[in-house]
Amino acid sequence: MSRPDGAVLVIAAALVALAALIVIEMRTMPVAALYARVGPTTFPYIIAAGLAALGAGTVAAGLRRSFPAREHDRVVPILWIVGGLVAQMILLKPAGFAIATGALFALTARGFGRGPIWLSLPIGIVFALVVWVIFALGLDLSLPAGPLERRFL
Repeated sequence: MSRPDGAVLVIAAALVALAALIVIEMRTMPVAALYARVGPTTFPYIIAAGLAALGAGTVAAGLRRSFPAREHDRVVPILWIVGGLVAQMILLKPAGFAIATGALFALTARGFGRGPIWLSLPIGIVFALVVWVIFALGLDLSLPAGPLERRFL
C-alpha cells in the first residue's frame, strides 16, 4: 500500500482549519437580533461548510493518492511575482494605487513570461488608473492616491 500524499493532507488541514476559524469568529461576532432567518451570519457559515467539505474531499483524495503529479517549482517566475507583491506594498503609500498596481502588473506579467517590463508597466498603470477612477470617483471609495490620482481630484 502506498503512503498518503503529505502535501495534499497539509492543504486539507489548512482548509478545515480555515473553516473552523470562520465558525469560531462568527460565534464571537455580536449580531443584533434579526427578524429574518437569513442574516449577516448565514453566508459565512455556508462558506465554512463548503471549506470543510472541500477539506474532507481533499483528505479522501490524499489518502487515495488520486491527485495528478505536480510539476517542479520554477523559482525565477515565483520570485518575479513575489517581487511584484512586495513592490506594490512598498509603493502603495508614496506612489499611489496606479503606480504600485502597475508595478505589480508588470512584474507578474514578467513572471508569466509576457512582454518586456518597459511595455507592461505603462499598460498596468493605465489599467490601475481606470480601476482607481471607477472606485474613487464612481463608487466614492478610498484608495491610496499618488501623483497620478491627484490629477483627477
